[in-house]
Amino acid sequence: MNILVTGANGQLGREMQRLGAVSPNNYLFTDVAELDITDPEAVRRCVTGNRIGAIVNCAAYTNVERAEEDEATADRLNRAAVGNLARAAAEADALLVHVSTDYVFDGCASLPYTEEDPTAPRSAYGRTKLAGEEAVRASGCRHLILRTAWLYSEYGNNFLKTMLRLTAERETLNVVFDQVGTPTYAGDLALAIFSILEGGLDRGHEGTYHFSDEGVCSWYDFAVEIARAAGHDRCRISPCRTADYPTKAVRPAFSVLDKGKLKRTFGIEIPHWRESMFYCLKRLQAMQNQPSEQS
Repeated sequence: MNILVTGANGQLGREMQRLGAVSPNNYLFTDVAELDITDPEAVRRCVTGNRIGAIVNCAAYTNVERAEEDEATADRLNRAAVGNLARAAAEADALLVHVSTDYVFDGCASLPYTEEDPTAPRSAYGRTKLAGEEAVRASGCRHLILRTAWLYSEYGNNFLKTMLRLTAERETLNVVFDQVGTPTYAGDLALAIFSILEGGLDRGHEGTYHFSDEGVCSWYDFAVEIARAAGHDRCRISPCRTADYPTKAVRPAFSVLDKGKLKRTFGIEIPHWRESMFYCLKRLQAMQNQPSEQS
């Protein structure tokens, strides 16, 4: 099978590249330089010309704060471009795996969100991501929509890498404790997608699913664990409230996702977030040591 991966230079896309290298299937990795997904004709030509059997959409506008000022650009990438991919998938009878977000919910729950819970985004980012989901469903293409939360990896800008830097530089740091969710390693999400595609598990199981790592914590708890694992004991991390650091976008106070449907349907085992955090830190260290080992 020929599999198209968009947003290949992002956190999830980079992990898909790593896995695709060992697959008997043919993966075509693209980012904006190779394929402009906001161009419907370019998307159609790519899908038909390469006889694509599955599309994994890792591309998105993810700057939550900037989206409040430029919702039009966020909408173009998170809704319109997704619609282009979905229509091309429908025409080619290809599967579309689309990654969505916990921001489609209002974050006011007290129990983990299921796929059937009502959506009520409170930010421009959440609205455009929900619109993207609706574009996928309206297209009639075979699809898997995977909602995730608190994504991080060795690549790009993310909370884990920011905390590593700040706890190494500062003696004190305040981190919010009243936002609760699950840190999710991009490598774990990529492996779930890879396992479904490689095993042909999608047939008859199209629909919306939730994926995050196991366990629950606050951003404060996550920061403390990162600093402890990295040996950054000099930095004193203190909990603070979201209200102490006002932002343009409303962040969900509760982002825990119920993953029971995905685990039952596909038989996928999901690691605890702390286990994956340690693995990511080890890979980061190995990547940092690599140049000196070669020289």
